[in-house]
Amino acid sequence: MDLDILDMAGWKEETLRVAKRKRTSMGIGAILQKRITPYQILVLGYLFIALLGGLLLSLPIATTQAGGQSYLDALFLSMSGLSTTGLSVVDVGSFYSLFGQIVLLCIFQIGGIGYMTIIILVMYSLGLKGSIRTSIVARDSLVGSDFHTMKKFFVSVIAYSLLFELAGGIVLALFWMREYPVARALYLGMFHSISAFCTAGFGLFSDSLMRYGHSAVVNIAVIVLSLAGGIGFFVLKDLQAYGFNNLRSRRKHRLAVHTRLVIVTTAILITFGTLSILLFEDWPSSASRGESGYLALFQAISASTTDGFNTIDIGAMSAASLTVIMLLMFVGASPGSTGGGIKTTTFALLFFVLWAKLRRREVNVFGREMSEQCVYNAIIVAVFFMLVVFIDTIILSATMKAPYINIVFEIISALGNTGLSMGLTSSLNAAGKAALIATMFIGRVGFLSIAFALLTREQKALYRFPKEDIFIG
Repeated sequence: MDLDILDMAGWKEETLRVAKRKRTSMGIGAILQKRITPYQILVLGYLFIALLGGLLLSLPIATTQAGGQSYLDALFLSMSGLSTTGLSVVDVGSFYSLFGQIVLLCIFQIGGIGYMTIIILVMYSLGLKGSIRTSIVARDSLVGSDFHTMKKFFVSVIAYSLLFELAGGIVLALFWMREYPVARALYLGMFHSISAFCTAGFGLFSDSLMRYGHSAVVNIAVIVLSLAGGIGFFVLKDLQAYGFNNLRSRRKHRLAVHTRLVIVTTAILITFGTLSILLFEDWPSSASRGESGYLALFQAISASTTDGFNTIDIGAMSAASLTVIMLLMFVGASPGSTGGGIKTTTFALLFFVLWAKLRRREVNVFGREMSEQCVYNAIIVAVFFMLVVFIDTIILSATMKAPYINIVFEIISALGNTGLSMGLTSSLNAAGKAALIATMFIGRVGFLSIAFALLTREQKALYRFPKEDIFIG
């Protein structure tokens, strides 16, 4: 018996030595691939693209200025592009060369549809089959995709992007052909179309789109593009199925609860924003009600979809209108879209939670009971966003001399990945730029993704504490 135990101990020791030699023989890449989690891959991927984009934008060839740009400023713009925010410390149209503008365009195109979408498309085009780890990262990178329909869903994402961007680019190019040569008009049309659909808000004009505030063509084109990008790819696909099945077959397609909640919430927020801006702004006597109405509508949609274009001077708006815009930017677009914010479904669910608790009932949305995990996620995201705004406000207030509302507005714009500005971005110091770079990254990747990336593994509790209530309110 004792010999058997000694033999067993020796066998275990030899097994451990063999396993150790195997681990040592493994390359560093294999070890990292084994230990790194899907969420860490997702977060590190976005970080790598931002750093690489900053490097390319800092090259002398990327600017019209001799000597190029500092890496901090270039990284700020790269992160702003990747997060589809639209904030910039310089005038994009005049400061950057054609090379720099195309680099920026590629960055916010990747940020809008997600870099995993491009990777999955390339893999399927080459006939490659991804690992389960790649599938998990791809699924978590875009709301609405799953393991069973991942290929079709990602192809749909590319198809929707190309359809809206090409259509918008053609419309805008035809409009600008009246002012510019054909090649320049085509470039302006495609750049602003992609920027609008990706809700990036980058423009090549120094005043955003203020000079075209009374143009129905520009307003309608940008509104349609930003709404399409802001409601999310899952909603677009669901609406397509709804229209196709109901028109061409007898089998009725019922819209998902998520789709209905997104549409209703988006409509309510845009209506509220439009009426508020129309009411609170001091419109010039020369502007008719119709002109004032679509100017207010454009700005409400821009803030709600986190588009970031403006046809009104943001810095000259009333405090009440700015507060409404900050609310719209904080809520932002919808899950699985090109926009930012806490998302429309999160905002709506918080109201359903409040209503359910006041009535002492379960949380129901359109006849469907919401899970506790869904409710917890909504509360966590909202609380964390408010915490980030609070911390950033302290940092920028301590390091910069600027009106309080300007600081808060810029922070919410960065966190919501909107890009609307009251003019503070161009005067940011190093500390302010670093703070907003981190803020834009958080807004793009999301708190839950970052939290899951930091937590390498799920730790199950071995015990539970006794329950006890505390007084609330």
